[in-house]
Amino acid sequence: MSFDQLRYLIPGLWDLVEILIVAYVIYRLLVFLAGTRALQILIGLVILGAIYFGAILLRFNMITTLFGFVFAYGAFAAVVVFQPELRQAFARLGRVRFLRALAPTSGREVADEIADAIDRLARSGTGAIIALEGEVSLNHFLETGTEMQAAVSANLLTTIFTPYSPLHDGAVIIQGSQIVAAGVVLPLTQFPVSDKTLGTRHRAALGLSEESDAMVIVVSEESSTITLAQHGVLKRGITADQVRETLARRNAGGLALTAKTNKASPA
Repeated sequence: MSFDQLRYLIPGLWDLVEILIVAYVIYRLLVFLAGTRALQILIGLVILGAIYFGAILLRFNMITTLFGFVFAYGAFAAVVVFQPELRQAFARLGRVRFLRALAPTSGREVADEIADAIDRLARSGTGAIIALEGEVSLNHFLETGTEMQAAVSANLLTTIFTPYSPLHDGAVIIQGSQIVAAGVVLPLTQFPVSDKTLGTRHRAALGLSEESDAMVIVVSEESSTITLAQHGVLKRGITADQVRETLARRNAGGLALTAKTNKASPA
């Protein structure tokens, strides 16, 4: 075989671009499906497809015929059976970062609303936990709470965390300038915490900040203190004004808490 025949197997520039695009789409699809029932369905379809092609290779005519009917009409049945999942998937698609970026938002206004809410909650001694999404998506946590689409406002945040309200016992997740879920269950930290005064909210804030680049704000119900968690570090005893400035700078260009050796800095 000559080199001229082999050169068709060498990918060109546009071939590499196409391969990268397809690989990225597949990656984003798997990330999008991770942790959902749709991923289990996809795995099941892959297994059925493998069985089908195996039956073709082994010339099992009856199995091939049965699977042919399944694949011919299965797509229509899937649309009917999994209609709720499909509706939820399209709703989640509208929250992806590059689509949200098309809508102009004011980072300063969002920071002001969150800081105002934190100040009210701290003054009234109302416990709260607010997670602000970074580059790492928090979509897989939304299903543990009540999904919503509402502009960030101090009034809405304080209402959500009002004691005995249906959504007060859980976290609020904010993406950009939108509150996308409330009453969300967050993962607790898996590392030992030396400060035994830390409650479930603080441990959840630590856990989420360890798993993602989210910034998590906690208001203690017992002490009314405000805590900021990022990159597995707690900064305790801060003020609402400090929260405002931190969020404003984060929205403007990003701000990371100074890394410390301990998991929680003293108040």
